[in-house]
Amino acid sequence: MEFGFGVEDEVFRGEVRRWLEEHAGGGQDRRGWERELGRAGWIGLGWEEEGYGNRRLDLTRQVVWAEEYARAKAPARSGHIGEKLLAPTLLAHGTAEQKARFLPPIARGEELWCQGYSEPGAGSDLAGIRTAAVKDGESYRITGQKIWTSLAHEADWCFVLARTRPDAPRHQGLSFLLVPMDQPGRIEVRPIRQLTGTSDFNEVFFDGAQARAEHVVGSEGDGWRVAMSLLGFERGVSTLAQQVGFAEELREVVEAAVATGAADDPVVRERLVRLWAELRTMRWNSLRTLGSSGADRPGAPSVAKLLWGGWHRRLGELAVQVRGADAAVGPADWSAAAPYELDAFQHLFLFSRADTIYGGSDEIQRTIIAERVLGLPKEPRA
Repeated sequence: MEFGFGVEDEVFRGEVRRWLEEHAGGGQDRRGWERELGRAGWIGLGWEEEGYGNRRLDLTRQVVWAEEYARAKAPARSGHIGEKLLAPTLLAHGTAEQKARFLPPIARGEELWCQGYSEPGAGSDLAGIRTAAVKDGESYRITGQKIWTSLAHEADWCFVLARTRPDAPRHQGLSFLLVPMDQPGRIEVRPIRQLTGTSDFNEVFFDGAQARAEHVVGSEGDGWRVAMSLLGFERGVSTLAQQVGFAEELREVVEAAVATGAADDPVVRERLVRLWAELRTMRWNSLRTLGSSGADRPGAPSVAKLLWGGWHRRLGELAVQVRGADAAVGPADWSAAAPYELDAFQHLFLFSRADTIYGGSDEIQRTIIAERVLGLPKEPRA
């Protein structure tokens, strides 16, 4: 089912394009860019409520904004974790005081967030986390380790899933805590160097870090329900913007295939056509699911993750293939005095190796679909 845009949506598209043309190339740092977006009211468009400094737009205009942002190649966001994940969770489960405290700074682009879920040995299996939070008067003291924490080195706050009832069943002893990151000696952030040479992910160590009791979202022991609710917000309108970026990458791979002569190979041509067709299918599937309720699309986020994760990894593999031997070497002007930098295709190939792992591995997504959608027997637990 194709998603329709009306005349007013196209007028809005023009407004968005003009604003991005005037502001997106200013060379601001990441925090400066978040504040610029906040001042213009572009943060919190999809929140169920307005009145926190955001403006509420209907679904079609949210899609317009997301697509035009991607087409403009506007700066990478550092506030999306607070805007897209925490804010909807607070709107659904937070107290009035929590909403009033945390939503306005997110909407203004002033406070950045990271997500404290995965741990060594408990990545996709969140019920197995061991980070502990012990009640101490009017606060909790948190001890443990999180890993693969995106943008923790920039964040002001972290929402942490921690075990507050060690004797309770795995899914019932967890709590969802809002933790300030500025706690020297109690929180240590160690960047993880990736294959690409960058360090967007981090290890985070908590050594008696404090979270105020009124900053528990939901209630103590209710963390699993809140955490699963948050994961339901993880994919939505942003998937369509992601696909705009994918389409641009595919176009560049096609151009490279033609320029190098790789497109003369019928196998390469077949792979290019298949990637194009799969991308169109992903778009139609995303638009179809956006137009239906969550009850009508159980497992839709898992299906979407399976589709794009594998697709993007295959695109990265084809990108280096069509480049040939040149894809294996660095820039011609590289020297010991200058940092080694990957070109776009090399970065695409290396970073996309992780696409089928982060955000829920393919194995976990298939298990969710099998058990929750198809009703197949659950896997035996040790």
